[in-house]
Parts: sequence; structure tokens; C-alpha cells
Amino acid sequence: MSRLEPLPIDLHAALSERFAFFEKTLGFVPNSLLTMQRKPKLVDAFIQFSAAVYDPEGEVDLGFKRLVAHVASSAAGCQYCKAHTAVSAKRHGIPVEKLEDVWNYRNSEHYSEAERVALDFALAAASQPNDVTDELFQSLKAHWSEEAIVEMLAVIGLFGFFNRWNDSLATPLEAEPLETAEEHLSKSGWQVGKHLS
Repeated sequence: MSRLEPLPIDLHAALSERFAFFEKTLGFVPNSLLTMQRKPKLVDAFIQFSAAVYDPEGEVDLGFKRLVAHVASSAAGCQYCKAHTAVSAKRHGIPVEKLEDVWNYRNSEHYSEAERVALDFALAAASQPNDVTDELFQSLKAHWSEEAIVEMLAVIGLFGFFNRWNDSLATPLEAEPLETAEEHLSKSGWQVGKHLS
């Protein structure tokens, strides 16, 4: 049960253009933002940041950024965000086999060495305490440009906020991410838990 209920999508007309960004990229407006709109300026700033993190002109593939977010959210234990990143990864071209094999990325044929190192980085950077070592960072730099590293770390930072927001509020999970997670993530231990609406 949600600790703060999502507010109606049309509550603040000024946010309609901002919400359109998520309708375009995710297919719906997340309940997390509908809850956040109690402070419209926060929603506005947050969506601007999200749009910058997911800039289609970036170096890192948009679908792979969602897998980075997925692994970071797993480190934080946020089932809501794991479901959302699964939906978004599929929407941005990640094959189902690759998504379902995300927790076997170190040995999976679906992941390149560069992707393996990036997901190791996501896991380490999202861990508490932070587990990024100099050795891991050197491996990351061997495969990715500094600009790409900044892009991936921005994803991890964005989801650090989302993970804490959604777990603290027990944000109710929407139908599409719930269905996707049950279909593709339950084999790896995903459960809706407190995010059941």
C-alpha cells in the first residue's frame, strides 16, 4: 500500500508537457511522478534531469542505459525500479533474452566484455558503501570513453534518487511494468512486494 497516493495526472496543467516525455519514452506516466507533483517544481526539475540523462544523442545506447539502471536498482533492492527498467529496456530495443539473462551478464553470450564491465560498475557504484575500486575504474576506462562513463554514472545517480523515493513511499507499480517483471524477472527472484497497487 502506497504511503502517499499518486495524484491525478491532470492536477497541474503546467506539468502536462513534462509528463509527455515519460508517455513517449515509457508509455505511461510513473506513479512516482504523480506522487511527486505535490511539489511541481521538483517534478519539473526531475524530468529535465531525466531527459538529459537519457539524451538520445549520447554515446551509450539508450537500451543499455536501462540495463545499467536495472543493475543499480537491484543493488538498492528497489523492485519498483527493476520493473520499470525492464519495461524501458524492452521499449528501447533490448532483446528479451538479454533482459532475462541480466543477472548472468558475467557469463552470458548476450553481453560484450565492455557491457560486463559497465554492469560491474553499476553494481559497485550503487552499492552502500560504494564499492568502485581503482582497478574496476581502469577496466571501465579501457572499454568506455570518459563521456560514456559520465553518462552511465548519471543513470546510476538518477536511479539512486528513484530507488530511495519509490521504496520509501512504497509507490504502487503500474500494470505494464508489473506484467513485464512477472514475465521476465520472476525467475531471477523479482517480487512486487510493497509495490502492489
